[in-house]
Amino acid sequence: MPLNLRMSARAIILDEDDRVLLCRFVVPHPAVPEGAPAVWSTPGGGVEPGEDGLTALRRELREETGLVTAADPPHVWHQVIVDAGLINDYFLVRTTHFEPRGEFTDEQIAAEHIAGFRWWALSEITRYSGPDLFSPRDLVTPLTALLTTGVPAAPILLGL
Repeated sequence: MPLNLRMSARAIILDEDDRVLLCRFVVPHPAVPEGAPAVWSTPGGGVEPGEDGLTALRRELREETGLVTAADPPHVWHQVIVDAGLINDYFLVRTTHFEPRGEFTDEQIAAEHIAGFRWWALSEITRYSGPDLFSPRDLVTPLTALLTTGVPAAPILLGL
């Protein structure tokens, strides 16, 4: 039986203070494993038929956060999560700090299983000891590398 993996485009949105914007996804979002209350992950979502990754990324950012980007952001990470049926391609977007408010209504955001947005400093992610998870689980390692060494020559393959 062939795998049916959903292609997704996600944005690592960094502000001028290197804070990363994350969405809090709640059950029944496929990124939230059984037993976890929520997962903090980057904005983005599924690539629709007829879209390429960058087109999907621009649409998702506009819908979820209100961020509009014309430039082609660099592709920095690639992740395959077979158990959740997801393939995530992550693109780096640098911007000034903003309050996320996209085209989606509150009801549409809730239908996407998004319970909120938050800007996180790397140190806050490192020290976090609450019940929620991050995606990728070890977000600290690739984010630290991205902040210290910059854009990789080729996308970094991430684990769960």
